[in-house]
Amino acid sequence: MSLEILGMVGTKEASETRGSYFDGPAVDTAYLTRFAQAHDTAGFDRVLIGYSAVSPDGFAVAGHVLANTDRLGVLIAHRPGFVQPTLVARKLATLDHLTGGGRVAIHHISGGNDADQRRDGDFADHDTRYARTAEFMSVLRRTLSSDGPFDHEGRFYRFEGAFSTVKPVRPGGIPLFFGGQSQAAVEVGAEHADTYMLFGEPLAETAERIALLRAAAAKHGRTLRFSLSTRPIVADTEDDAWARAEAIATETRRRIEAVGPGGTAAASLGVRSLGTTQSESSARMQRAAARQQVYDERLWFGVTALTGPGGNSSGHVGTPAQVADALLRYHEIGVDTFLIRGFDPYEDVVTWGKELIPALRAGADRIRQPQPA
Repeated sequence: MSLEILGMVGTKEASETRGSYFDGPAVDTAYLTRFAQAHDTAGFDRVLIGYSAVSPDGFAVAGHVLANTDRLGVLIAHRPGFVQPTLVARKLATLDHLTGGGRVAIHHISGGNDADQRRDGDFADHDTRYARTAEFMSVLRRTLSSDGPFDHEGRFYRFEGAFSTVKPVRPGGIPLFFGGQSQAAVEVGAEHADTYMLFGEPLAETAERIALLRAAAAKHGRTLRFSLSTRPIVADTEDDAWARAEAIATETRRRIEAVGPGGTAAASLGVRSLGTTQSESSARMQRAAARQQVYDERLWFGVTALTGPGGNSSGHVGTPAQVADALLRYHEIGVDTFLIRGFDPYEDVVTWGKELIPALRAGADRIRQPQPA
């Protein structure tokens, strides 16, 4: 399978340096349409639609994105435990048919933030959530592929005569993405995921995680694809790119300080979920940021160090050609998919479509070509 490039859309403009999820209407339909179409034009394969307990519904957002683009796919994030897996299977397969087939994928987030889980009524602990995710993914896959009704009785779900008349359009089915770096997460993803999503860590640490996950998947007779998330910062020259990175850090710091003691920094930084995270992925990012701010020449943790635990915030800095070369080094060690999103969300997508994405695809094609003996 060729290199896959993912973006991320939101229902309003918000990032560490601009906008907020908590001011004004939650859904700016015109912005969402324009943002999705920019990804389509720039050559992205899919866009991630995020999830939190305070966000607009991801399936509804996905329907709008698919209806307003020609070829762009969606990756719908959700948290297992709130909707039955048999129903989610039918929702996914139905959307797949209504939008031409092959454009729908689902991302499983078991939840690394107890406070946000409880907003939706989930009081299960961390390891219990991952055990539930494993059973959810198993039933989901079976529902999408079973030729006849089946019964299931597990720790979290029980079904009699479960069946879906609607199946995915393509033989490969609905791709199942998964994220998490705790030991509980590794066990679940290795057994059930198609693509395992990783935050933007340095090359050496990423290679270690890929080796660990491959070994875990091999115990189940499986292979995994791997996705790396990064926040590219590009400019015409390397000096200009680093100057832009520093400007992003300065604005992020200003917005944090403007909130003041006792305020909600998340509101000023466009962070969806509030509360203390228990995510091992986020903890690994913070440890990397505490050691140093630049790895492998251009992987920058400047914003990570400012914002604390949360979503992915590291990014590769340089010209489009330099950033493409840096990302292709991950491709050489096993990364099949890149999730890239910007600090200037819409403008970055337009910029990346001109040089970065074409350079990534051309470089991946060269890597795949057989080398002369």
